[in-house]
Amino acid sequence: MDEALRAVADPTRRAILRLVHDREVAAGEIASHFPSMSRPAVSQHLRVLAEADLVEVRPDGNRRLYRSRPEGLADAATFLGEMWADGLDRLKRAAEREDWPARTRRPRTAPPGGNDMTGHAGGVPRARPP
Repeated sequence: MDEALRAVADPTRRAILRLVHDREVAAGEIASHFPSMSRPAVSQHLRVLAEADLVEVRPDGNRRLYRSRPEGLADAATFLGEMWADGLDRLKRAAEREDWPARTRRPRTAPPGGNDMTGHAGGVPRARPP
């Protein structure tokens, strides 16, 4: 599970997984989706995904075809699902408590003697120097 989570932490590898999600794709075609990246760099990303069991590789003549293995993410998905469900349960219990305070919006104020990011101290327009 740790390898899978580390592998999908990288945005390029997530993009590759989307490309190979529902079909086999040749390494060269995958690389063509990343024109600013060298082919060896794309190959390294594919290697990481394969080592994490997130893609399967099938030789086809002189090409290598890649396809996602959704079951490779099963343990990680189960773990994340449990964490998500636990968090939602805690939020639900907290919201259902009778002593849960109603959330109100407070007006925005400038820091004491500071600038409220509008260019005005304390929200009052400054006079322009003569």
